[in-house]
Amino acid sequence: MQLFDIEADPEQNHLPYDGTVQYYGKIVHGTAADHYFEQLMQTIAWENDQALIFGKLLTTKRKVAWYGDRRFEYTYSNMNKYALPWTTELLELKQLTEQLTGETFNSCLLNLYHSGDEGMAWHSDAETDLKKDGAIASLSFGAERKFAFKHKQSKEKVELYLEHGSLLVMKDTTQTYWLHRLPPTKKVNAARINLTFRTIVE
Repeated sequence: MQLFDIEADPEQNHLPYDGTVQYYGKIVHGTAADHYFEQLMQTIAWENDQALIFGKLLTTKRKVAWYGDRRFEYTYSNMNKYALPWTTELLELKQLTEQLTGETFNSCLLNLYHSGDEGMAWHSDAETDLKKDGAIASLSFGAERKFAFKHKQSKEKVELYLEHGSLLVMKDTTQTYWLHRLPPTKKVNAARINLTFRTIVE
């Protein structure tokens, strides 16, 4: 299902209250988007994600990687990660994202979902390492996937479809009041790569 047949409007806030979510639509088009997808597949140091939950070490099918200006330490799911130096492609995409959004970022957490069977449960990106109410810019390459938000109190939901080469920005109090997730789906067999540019505060 395609929700954005018309040109996306980055000025529009897709949340009804308590936060800001802007969808820019495709910012990288056609063969350029295909090129970045292939380069990210081949050049990123992908590793299976691990989480320490109730004392048990769980390993996900989804793969992750973490890059930044410096060797930032970043903690989530009770696991510590250290940022790797930027690749050429990541720096190019960071610069493009910063130009379009007017924001600045010093790090990027990447996710690789091999198929629609892999997703992400409800969560908010509210780790203490992150800039409070700072912007998180999410760039998607590969398979188009549904992305959902749920208000923590009212349980109201908002759903968007993220296209190949598209940009979504979450900012202001979004992480305080809203959860988000990437729901699994049997309808998608192709891989998706997601880049989340963010700001670590030391």
